[in-house]
This record gives sequence, C-alpha cells and structure tokens, in this order.
Amino acid sequence: MTKHTNTLEELAVRVDELQSRLGDLKGEIQKVIIGQEEVIDQLLITFIAGGHALLEGVPGLAKTLMIRTLARCVDLPFKRIQFTPDLMPSDIIGTEVLEEDPISGKRIFQFNKGPLFANIVLADEINRTPPKTQSALLEAMQEYEVTSAGNTFSLSRPYFILATQNPIEQAGTFPLPEAQLDRFLLNIQLDYPNEEEEFSILSGTTGTLNAQVNKVMSAQEILELQTLVREVSISEDLLRKINLLVRSTRPKHTSIEVVKKYISWGGGPRAGQALVVSAKARALLKGRYAVVKQDIQELVKPVLRHRVLANFKAKADKKGVDELIMQTFKEIGF
Repeated sequence: MTKHTNTLEELAVRVDELQSRLGDLKGEIQKVIIGQEEVIDQLLITFIAGGHALLEGVPGLAKTLMIRTLARCVDLPFKRIQFTPDLMPSDIIGTEVLEEDPISGKRIFQFNKGPLFANIVLADEINRTPPKTQSALLEAMQEYEVTSAGNTFSLSRPYFILATQNPIEQAGTFPLPEAQLDRFLLNIQLDYPNEEEEFSILSGTTGTLNAQVNKVMSAQEILELQTLVREVSISEDLLRKINLLVRSTRPKHTSIEVVKKYISWGGGPRAGQALVVSAKARALLKGRYAVVKQDIQELVKPVLRHRVLANFKAKADKKGVDELIMQTFKEIGF
C-alpha cells in the first residue's frame, strides 16, 4: 500500500514538473514573440499532442520566427525547407549517391538523408511547390517514415512538421490537396497585432539587442507529455457532442440549414479525433486534467477550418468557413 502511494506521489510530482517545463517553454517563446498568445498556445497544443500544424498569415507576422524560436527552446534537431516551384521530392527526402568504400575500394550506393530527417521541420511557404513534392510529406506526416528507391527509413520521434503558407498571394501557388490538409492537426491563423503590441515590436526589434532563449525541454520530456495528454479525461457527454458536431458539418447527414446551403463537404472521423486530442492538450496546457467545454470552443475553428469546404454560394454570400463552423457549433447546442 505504501509502495503504491509513493508511486502515485512520484507520478504527481513528475506531472507537475512537466507542466512547469511547458510553462517555461511558453515563457521562452514569448521573449521573442510579442503578443499572439492564442497562436502560441495553439502551436504548443500541436506540439504536445504529437500533431502537425499549418500556419496561415500575411507576410511579416513572424510565422517563421515563431517556429524557429520553438526549435531553439527544445533540444531537438531542426531543419528549414524553403518550398519553391522547382523543388523535387528527392530534395527533401534524400537521394542515393554512388560512393567508394574506403576499405574495400568498391563503389556502393549510399543514402544521403534530406531535411525531413530532423525532429522539427519547418516547411516554409508549402503551397509554392507542386503537388508531387507536397505529397512527399504525406508519408512522413502520417507514418513517420519515408521511402526512397524502394527502401523505407524511419523518422525519429518526436516528429513535427510545421508548415506556413501565405493566404493572399495566389499566383504561382499550388493549393494543398484535401488529403494532405487533413493530416494537419490544427490550421492556425495569425492576424495583425494590436496597436500596443505593434509598438512594442517596433521598439524592441529595431535596436541592437536580441532576446536570448534557453533550451528548456528535452525529447524525452516531450514524449512524456504526449503520453500524458492521452491520459487527460474527457466526459462521455463531451465526446458525444464532438461526434455530433463533426457529423453535423456533413451536408448529407444533417438538418442544419446553413450546412446544407453553404458547405460542400464536412469533416471526417479524423476531425473528431483531432478535436478530442487537441482539447486534451489544451486542458493540460492550462493546468487541468479534464477537458471542459471551453477547450473545445477555443479549438473548434483551427481543427475544422481546413477540413470543411464551403461552396460557391458561401463565397457569393460572403460566408466564411469560420463563421459557418461557429453557427453549426451553436446550432447543436454546444
């Protein structure tokens, strides 16, 4: 009995330590990124839930800087890929090259790993590369492995792909296919900072001082957090509400008028899974061990906005996807 009690006490201490490290990680990021607290929270939720994130925003909102800062605060290898129209799948996966064995003198094929083999991968302006190269990410994002020349190579965990795209420049871009969009846990949208935050950015970034960040989390701690997220509880009532919400985004399976009128297709089962696990991660980030309604309400848009497709009538009537999602959320009495 005493041994069991001690084990529970040790577990509680470890959980508190991990939550404290998570708070430290957020604090380090905020040394560099001014404002954008909700965006930082969503980035950390993706991080500890073991998912991938797509960040959208106009140029100059520190999307790339935010991801770089996160990478600097954790003890994990980081690579940045600048996606361009001429980028080939082998440029990100790696290639086999013919090399001479220094011992035997024989020529052998050696696989040189590409930037996808880092633990944190920044896919910058992902929509600027053709679908053939975009699809090379699919296997890495879903299976945590890549295939080259018939050989399969495992990717080390934890593994995160954080992609950025510019929503206003459509010339020379290639929209991501729905199958790939569905692999992103969250679609995080950045907006302009408020007046006070923008003044702080101007005063803090135009001088000679640079904020120094520290590494505050190891790979093992991240993996522990990912396990801990899955253990956060969620009531059956909230699970049923999430199930109803996702099913209600499908025009053929709902009686909600705005969905029938403005949505071409809705979220699949993966959308419900994403909402549950991200809500659990948010609860843990906020210091709780159970999901509450607010966790779901705060994450319903970033989880669903890239999984729900509005039709042409919605565009004609100026109905945005986020607006339609929240109307559906209210209609089902969430």
